[in-house]
Amino acid sequence: MADHRIISADTHIVEPPDIYAARIDPKLRDQAPVMRKAKTEDGRDYDGWFYNGEQVATVGVAVQTGRRFEDPSTIDWVSPWEEVPKAAYDSHEMVKALAEDGVWGALLQPSIGLVWWKLPDSALLSSLCRAYNDWMADFVKPHPGRLKGFACLNLDDIDEAVAELDRCAKMGLSGAMIPVSPPPEETYMDERYEPLWAAAQDAGMPLNLHLGTNRAGPGAALSVTANTAMGRATNDYWVRVSLAAIIFAGVLDRYPRLCVGSVEHEIAWVPHWLNQMDFAYRERRMYTGGWTSKSGLLPSEFWKRNMFGTFIDDFVGVKMRDYIGVDNIMWGTDYPHAESSWPKSLELFGKMFEGASEEEKRKASFGNASKVFGFV
Repeated sequence: MADHRIISADTHIVEPPDIYAARIDPKLRDQAPVMRKAKTEDGRDYDGWFYNGEQVATVGVAVQTGRRFEDPSTIDWVSPWEEVPKAAYDSHEMVKALAEDGVWGALLQPSIGLVWWKLPDSALLSSLCRAYNDWMADFVKPHPGRLKGFACLNLDDIDEAVAELDRCAKMGLSGAMIPVSPPPEETYMDERYEPLWAAAQDAGMPLNLHLGTNRAGPGAALSVTANTAMGRATNDYWVRVSLAAIIFAGVLDRYPRLCVGSVEHEIAWVPHWLNQMDFAYRERRMYTGGWTSKSGLLPSEFWKRNMFGTFIDDFVGVKMRDYIGVDNIMWGTDYPHAESSWPKSLELFGKMFEGASEEEKRKASFGNASKVFGFV
């Protein structure tokens, strides 16, 4: 690769055991999820996250980095807290771990925090989000040029969400995560989200839709045991629906500087999705609810102006980069999750972009993230 700084647009922290107990609203502390020790049926020790007395996730879901290159059959989600790399919860160590992989900076997102959007208790979800946002602001503070953090927002109460977005922008966070899929009766076509779109545009806070963050309804089972091979193979479904809803609701007409991203759904699905949206807009106007773009842009052109997609290991998507838009893709390592390309990230990136121009490589590995999130 050319001599330029490399950015991972999809890196994760791993929440320490006391992240919520130390920061959550004291009135809700007894209701908050907790990490505690457990054993498998064959006697292996591990740490899990429990809510209402039931295990909803394990620490192992968020670690086991590198096993895919050694023996992927050993990936089983069973890990004790002691196996979590210190880099996942210490920003100084994070910078070192990134450098070991040839990566200069990263956009940071939660691990177990991805699960909490499925919680039925809205007040608890909001309090967990605030606790996490405070922790993340502290995490990135020592390395503001190299580490950029995302806030987590509960959209059940839009006024509350807008206030939290503004608070997080003032704390130095660089974007906000919203559910990849809202409740079925409140899709992103709903007018209730108008204050959010306006606030995000005004604050210059990109909105990210990360894999596995359905708020409620189909696909929102709380326990990670809902993960299946079928789900993995079709995980781009929810983000396609939500991004299309934003486009066909005319949101990007009204808020032309709003930036919205798909995170960790890979990118090979994008060309077909763009083609089908343009077809519906041109030839099936009864499907669009009568919406006509005031700016004259096609749905695919809104994608290219206002949206992006991140990928980790998507050889097919990279081959179709001209259809997707080289300016609309951002590469990430997913460190320290089991899917991560760490510690072979640059090697894998090089193979995916074999034959690509240096400018294409620069955009996917640095330029696009720099433009959207302010890396220098």
